Amino acid sequence: MATLVRYNRIPTFANPFYGRPVIDRYHNTNLNVPAVNVKEVDNAFQLELAAPGLKKEDLKINVENNTLTIAYKPEEKADETTPKFTRHEFSFNAFERSFRLPKTVNANDIKAAYVDGILTVDLPKIEVKEEKLVKEIAIG
Repeated sequence: MATLVRYNRIPTFANPFYGRPVIDRYHNTNLNVPAVNVKEVDNAFQLELAAPGLKKEDLKINVENNTLTIAYKPEEKADETTPKFTRHEFSFNAFERSFRLPKTVNANDIKAAYVDGILTVDLPKIEVKEEKLVKEIAIG
């Protein structure tokens, strides 16, 4: 008798959209977080986060104390009528990624877009003027 479900012999840890597991040191659990590319262009840094299948309304981005945080929390479904699955592998787990921003990033002009499953965050650069400290010290 033939079956509708074909089993994939490739291990489930070979998901191309998620990087290596991150160990949560506070709860002693492994968390899968989306893979991120960071590149530098002339006047900005660009951060790309692979998050296919998510809604942009559920992604939250904020900057606090010079740290950029990207978080996703799936909406909670109170009254759910689930169909009977033969096999159910789709899952969207909550995640949070944080990045320390360099002093050269203008946090007031950060822009983000979510297109085709890729969240792109543009981090524009500003020129930081380093003041040269020249001071004569008297020897006492």
